[in-house]
This record gives sequence, C-alpha cells and structure tokens, in this order.
Amino acid sequence: MRAHNIRPAIRIILALALVALVGACAGTASRAPIKEQGRTGRGPEAPTREVRPGDTLYSIAWESGRDYRELAAWNRIASPYVIRPGQVLRLYPPSGSSPASRSADKSTPKSETPAARAKTAKKKPTARKPGTAPAKSIATKFGPWSWPVNGNVLERFTPNGSSKGIDIGGKKGQAIHATAPGTVVYQGSGLRGYGELIIIKHDADFLSAYAHNDKILVKEGNVIRRGQKIAEMGSSGTDRVKLHFEIRHRGTPVDPLAYLPKK
Repeated sequence: MRAHNIRPAIRIILALALVALVGACAGTASRAPIKEQGRTGRGPEAPTREVRPGDTLYSIAWESGRDYRELAAWNRIASPYVIRPGQVLRLYPPSGSSPASRSADKSTPKSETPAARAKTAKKKPTARKPGTAPAKSIATKFGPWSWPVNGNVLERFTPNGSSKGIDIGGKKGQAIHATAPGTVVYQGSGLRGYGELIIIKHDADFLSAYAHNDKILVKEGNVIRRGQKIAEMGSSGTDRVKLHFEIRHRGTPVDPLAYLPKK
C-alpha cells in the first residue's frame, strides 16, 4: 500500500478511536446524575438538612444518627420541638459549642434535669463500646420490654455495621405490638430504607422503631401502652415480609436482644 493511502487510513482509525472515547465519557456522565437522583441527598455527612413535609425532629435525628436533644440544642428549638417545612437544621454543633450539649426536655425525668446533668458532668465519663448502653440503663423506669412480634430473628444487630437493629420474620398482616409504653413521635415513609415506619419515644433516653409495615394503626402524638397493636407486618421498603426493629439510647443504636426477654 502506498504511503499517501496509509495516512488517510490512520486518520480514520484515530477519528474512530476518538469518537469511541468521547462516547464512553458521555455514557459515564449520563449515569452519574441518575445515581444521584436515586439518593435523597440527605445523608448524615451533610452539614445541614432542610425540613420536608412529614419530618419531625425525631425522624431527622434518627436518620442522621443524632440524639434529638442535640439537634434541638444546636438549632435552638425548644420542647415540644416543632419544626416546619423549608427550615434548615444544622446537623453538627455550632463552632465553639460542645457536641454533648442538649436542650431541656419537658418529659425528662428528675434525674435528667439540667441541674442533675450539670452534676454528673463533673464526673469522669466512662467509655463504652458503640452499640451498647450502660448496664444500669437496661432496667428502665418504664418497665420491661416485650417482643414486638412473634417470629424468628432473621438478622441480628451488628455494632458499627449495616444492621442497626434486628429483623424478625412473619406473615403479611401479622400484628405488631409496642414493646414498651410511650408516645408516637414519627409515623411515615420519609426515611430511606425503612418503608412505612413508626418511632416511639419511651422516655428522654430511649426510642424504638418499627419498619417495613404494611398498615400503620397509630398517629403522631398518640400515647401507647405496652403490648398495644400499632401496625401490621408488611414489606414496604424491602424485598420480603419482615419487621425491622431498633432501639436507640440517647441517639445511639443498641442491640435489641440485650433488652428483649430471652426466648
């Protein structure tokens, strides 16, 4: 083949390679926005979060892994912690403030009043492993815990892992009961990965959550008895019928099996 015929062929090959490279880059760029659209954009790493319809201070604290009292203190929100759509909440303490600072809670027991906390603050805090609560906290003032549903444990709690609670198997429509008395502080489907969710506040320190429900039978503000039917089991937000159950102590996930009666 003559030299003057080789040069055009090389140009064609280079042009085709360039087109293929540009096409690959364009394909990658088009996939990124799709991936981002699939996310809520409300991850715990964000410094702030905008309140959306249906949010409560408790649900935002739960999703971001904070204690609701910390969020209230950092954003100067007084009890009963009313927030409004469009309001922007900081998820980290203001510069110069202590991350452990908390606002007063009207439902806080005497032992947890600001004066009492000031006294205990003088004591040297004892370190504990993530996912565990102090031994004395297991004996709560609101009484013993009970199983939310009758079924086999499908997945256990993993400290610092992906499972912040336990999964319990069952049948669609099976009754789900409150594990302890308290007040419903969130009911909805606004938290990614939980489906239809209920959060119950038991006292100033303990909250529990019941996820993937098919039907919810309570509303925010309802006062709940231990053993009261609050929902029916389903598969909302997941791939099978189950109940995902969590307990949090001062914003930290703890192992529910350390609190529930032994089977």
